[in-house]
Amino acid sequence: MNDLRQPHEAEIIERVQETPSIYTLRLRFTDPAVHAAYRFAPGQFNMLYLYGVGEVPISIVSDPEDEHIVDHTIRAVGRVTDAMARLQVGERLGVRGPYGRGWPVEQAKGRDVVIVTGGLGCAPVVSVINYVLKRRDRYGKLTIMQGVKHADDLIWREQYEAWSQLPNTQVLLSASEGGPLWPWHVGHVPVLFDKAALDVANSTVMMCGPEGMMIAAGKGLLEQGIPAEDIYLSMERNMQCAVGKCGHCQMGGQFVCKDGPVFSWPEIVARLGIKGV
Repeated sequence: MNDLRQPHEAEIIERVQETPSIYTLRLRFTDPAVHAAYRFAPGQFNMLYLYGVGEVPISIVSDPEDEHIVDHTIRAVGRVTDAMARLQVGERLGVRGPYGRGWPVEQAKGRDVVIVTGGLGCAPVVSVINYVLKRRDRYGKLTIMQGVKHADDLIWREQYEAWSQLPNTQVLLSASEGGPLWPWHVGHVPVLFDKAALDVANSTVMMCGPEGMMIAAGKGLLEQGIPAEDIYLSMERNMQCAVGKCGHCQMGGQFVCKDGPVFSWPEIVARLGIKGV
């Protein structure tokens, strides 16, 4: 799409309720020419605009080679996403994008891919997991590490179990508060690193989640021997314009919307965890 400031109309062709508060909207642009021209990379995001309500940045979770749909998985956490949660198949919204820098999937070819995520769910890493699995011969071992605060916070449990059954794929799950029926590890995400048998010289790490978790995980991975330049993080900030003009997502001299949301560890480490940055 030529003008990244102009939303294009898209129709909801399918709606999936993932959890009570998380849903997926599968979209198709109503203009066939716009749909045919639309291209994106894993890790990029769109701005979804609900007419008369507002606009929010949402990660794209579908495959970039799927010519039929553009998927967004959304958590209902505010006025706009709550209103979008009430939309049904056939209704329409505005889409502009894609924006930002995505995951280093080209640089990771031939290497092991390590996914680290925390919290209730992280669409940016779901997109890259699906990307790697559909191109399995291009990558080495896939290690997926997910940490949650409480055992009840783990969503998509069936998906994790399905991934764990795939060849050359390892899934490690942890909860800070496990509970009596929690079958996996107890503790924060770094407790999983010793169990992952990482090939530190041949791994590309892709992380997203709460900033505190990513700081701890990044330091833990460095201690394991992963080079800093092989660790990538997807950052979240208040992105309103998505083109680096409004300043809401500025981090030092960079803007998350156009310089990220994916950054390498050396690019971003000096500004991680600093209040107000």
